[in-house]
Amino acid sequence: MKILKIINPANITEEEVKKLEPRLAARGVVFDSNNNVAVLPVSKHDYYKLPGGGIEDGEDKITAFRRECLEEVGFDVEVISELGIIIEYRTEFNRIQTSYCYVGKVIGEKKETAFTEHEMSQGFKQPVWVPFEEAFKLVSTSNPNNYEGKFIKERDTLILETSRLNQK
Repeated sequence: MKILKIINPANITEEEVKKLEPRLAARGVVFDSNNNVAVLPVSKHDYYKLPGGGIEDGEDKITAFRRECLEEVGFDVEVISELGIIIEYRTEFNRIQTSYCYVGKVIGEKKETAFTEHEMSQGFKQPVWVPFEEAFKLVSTSNPNNYEGKFIKERDTLILETSRLNQK
């Protein structure tokens, strides 16, 4: 997969990057049978995000994406395309996060979402399914009130922009 962007708001050097702890994640745009997109409200921090999260030990990227979609939107997904990689230098967390980004389509029956305690503490709400352009607007015009949310807004806006370009 190609690198779509490195998000480095602190403009840290390559030497400083080597000191950051790595975290791998899988995430992306998920369409339902009506071509609506899932976005998750994060009410405590005033933003919307796409489904996705950390890759667990021994898990491959696509399995992680499918698991995260099942947990956060209640559906298994079929990956229909790869979008690329986004790298975030989150210096306040001493973390370099690498997100493998996909486009998926829901398959199977709806199940219950299963947010983690941390996600619930951050105000994660049930996903809303909206037309693509509305999803783009919700994500790109949100106004996160925390450090992590600013990264998520930039990252997920880019994922949606890349997905839009790939649809054409």
